[in-house]
Amino acid sequence: MRPWAFAALIVFACGPATPDDTSPVLALDCTLPFETLTARVLAQQLVAAPKDSAQPYRFYSTPDGRGSYLITDPDAPAHPAVMRQEAGDGQVVTTGCGYGDRAAYDELLKYLDGLKTWRRS
Repeated sequence: MRPWAFAALIVFACGPATPDDTSPVLALDCTLPFETLTARVLAQQLVAAPKDSAQPYRFYSTPDGRGSYLITDPDAPAHPAVMRQEAGDGQVVTTGCGYGDRAAYDELLKYLDGLKTWRRS
């Protein structure tokens, strides 16, 4: 995903939640199989980001902007993996479940964390 596109997702995730919204961002249960966890994530009311054909991931955000998810496509180096970012207290926290190549998953996590500080010059 292009840095500007993911930066837009982070900005969206950092936006204010509506005061009456008390729905929690679904925590990831890494003891579940990838397919089961993916189904649980997608069972939520989410807004899908446009698919970038150059990237082997799909991004989804909660309608209130508090959370977002990344689900790898089969051709992603870190596949299978599900990651979550949650905004709160002025921070974005990234967590995830990697089921495949650990080094590729760690690289993806590092990439996502690096985008938190990305700024357009």
